[in-house]
Amino acid sequence: MPDLGKYSDTVLSSYIVSIVLLVVLVAMSLWSARKARAELKKIEDRRNG
Repeated sequence: MPDLGKYSDTVLSSYIVSIVLLVVLVAMSLWSARKARAELKKIEDRRNG
């Protein structure tokens, strides 16, 4: 790891916050896709059934 000097706390906390936000966005996207897929399946079943 490179020497970040006196800014190491700021840089590392920025990395952590960025990673957490990316994980949250991916999780929300997957949850939304799963919800939309279930809704579409329900509509298709109602239409075909």
